[in-house]
Parts: sequence; structure tokens; C-alpha cells
Amino acid sequence: MKVIIQIPCFNEAEQLPATLRDLPEAIPGIDTIEWLVVDDGSTDNTVEVARAFGVDHIVRLTNHKGLAAAFQAGLDACLKLGADVIVNTDADNQYRGSDIPKLVQPILAGKADLVIGDRGVAMVDEFSRVKKRLQLLGSATVRRFSQTSIPDVTSGFRAYNREAALRVQVVSKFTYALETIIQAGNMLVAVDSVPIATNPKTRESRLFSSTWMYVRRNTLAILRVYTMYEPLRVFMIAAAAVALAGAAIWIRFFYYFATGHGRGHVQSLILGGTLLIIAVQLAALGVLADVLAAIRVLLQRSLERIQRLELRLGVEPSHYESGDEGTEPARTAASHAGSSER
Repeated sequence: MKVIIQIPCFNEAEQLPATLRDLPEAIPGIDTIEWLVVDDGSTDNTVEVARAFGVDHIVRLTNHKGLAAAFQAGLDACLKLGADVIVNTDADNQYRGSDIPKLVQPILAGKADLVIGDRGVAMVDEFSRVKKRLQLLGSATVRRFSQTSIPDVTSGFRAYNREAALRVQVVSKFTYALETIIQAGNMLVAVDSVPIATNPKTRESRLFSSTWMYVRRNTLAILRVYTMYEPLRVFMIAAAAVALAGAAIWIRFFYYFATGHGRGHVQSLILGGTLLIIAVQLAALGVLADVLAAIRVLLQRSLERIQRLELRLGVEPSHYESGDEGTEPARTAASHAGSSER
């Protein structure tokens, strides 16, 4: 059984050493543990630091493509490198490496395909009251849309088994966290969560500069992904809302008409008719979107089969470099050196 721990990085030369020092060297039930760093177009010496600390694999993207793209590139590389379980963690050392054995245990026990670490958002001191409430509200919304019971949907500390990783296809440019859960729920992937602890914050988040940006981007991401998987429901709800508004305006007009005061209210009749036409158009769009969603599912299955063929043929990962390329550091020696520095 082989575990690869992947760490998406963008200019993380300062934070990466602490993250790597914290990773476990052994996990019960696991024969091999390897580390993979995804360099998302860093302009500092992130790759050199990774090699100095004995990272086994490096995926170096040519430019900064964003967290979601780096995450997807890491999954693809881990699969092609023979991983049975893939653990994703952040480079800022937010999550504790000592919790990784706990994270992979439900997968090893055959109880889950995807396991997400629950930070206990309400108890995290670094989060403001507003952020805690927004996190809880967002998690409740995603749980409803994905039909899962994950309490902390924005946690990036998660483990995938091979089958779950093969089904992940992230299209968002912002973050993978919400999309992959809604995707997993709709594809009937077995999802579980385990409580985890976090380390003190070492820097501000780079994904968003304000709470408003966080809310706006996550709201759009949730709506977009849910519409991809349940387009008929989304458009029919919108059509029903518009139709009800049009019907209410028509009822108002006919009330005035029946009481002899219809003159001067013809605009209500026109507005109501316009809204009903829009409702019919939305319903038609829902049917078309549902057909496109079925085609998307077929395309996703085709991509999954292509990935399986690539794995069988031994196709190498894109943008791949060996961790010891051009250097000869031993992970253990580097880890000890890092520990002595700390």
C-alpha cells in the first residue's frame, strides 16, 4: 500500500520546511510513503527547498495557474506514480502531519473513498466570528447540495483512494474544496470526515483578500457546480419563481378589471405576460441544460477511462521532475538538519 502526500505550493520557500518536517515517516498499514510538491509557478526557491528536504517528486507548472489547477495536476501525477492513497495538505503548515494516519484510516478500513479533516471551525481561535458563521453557513449549504454530512467543506486536508481520485475533474479556477465535495456526493462516492487539530496561523490566506471576496467567490462556486450537476432543478425553480411573479401581477390586473377599474392597468397585463414568457424560456433552458449535463457525465466517464488507459500504459505525469534531480539529499538527513535548526 503506497501513500503519496501532495503539497500544492506557490512561493512557499519559507513555510515549506516546517510543513515537511511535520509529515509522518511511517503510517500503520502503509508500506511506502512518498512526498510530492506541486510548484504552481513559484518565483522564489520553493523547488530548491523541496529538494533539500528530500521530496520524492516535483510537478513544476510553467506559470501560476491557481490552487485548483495545482491540486488537479498533483492528483494526476500521484495516480501515475502508483499511489493507492493520496493525501492533500497545505504548504503553510496549517494542518498537522501527525493527523495523517487518522485521515487515511477510514480508507484503509474500507469505509470511505474520500476523507476530509474537520477542523472544528467553531473552535478555531484564528477565525473571526463572522468567518466562523460564514464557514458554518457555507458548509450547511454544500451539505444540502451534495447530500453529504461533511461538517467542514472548505478543509484542504483530505485523503482520496485511487478510485475517488480517478473521478475528480476540477473545472474551477479558484479552489477545489467545494467543487470536489459536490462532485463526490453526486457521483455517489463514499465520503467521511475525521476531527483534526490545526497549527497556529503563519501567514494570511492568499486565496482571498477580504471576507466579501471569500463570500462572493464561494457563493458563485457553489451555484456553478450545483447547476452543473442539477441544472433541471435550478432552472425549474427559477422558472417557477418568475411564473409566480407573473401570475401575481395578472391576478392583480384581473381584480381591477373585475371591479371595473381595469383601465390604466394594462401595463400589469403586459408585464405579467412577459414574465410568463421568461418562465417558459427558463424551463426550456433547464431541459437543454439537463441534456448537456448528461453529455458532461458521458465525457467525464470517457476521461476516466482515458486516465485508466494512461495508467496501464505507464504514461509519465506532465511537468514532472524527480525530487533528487541534480541533488543527492537524503530525506532523513534533511529532516534531522531541519529539526536541529528549529
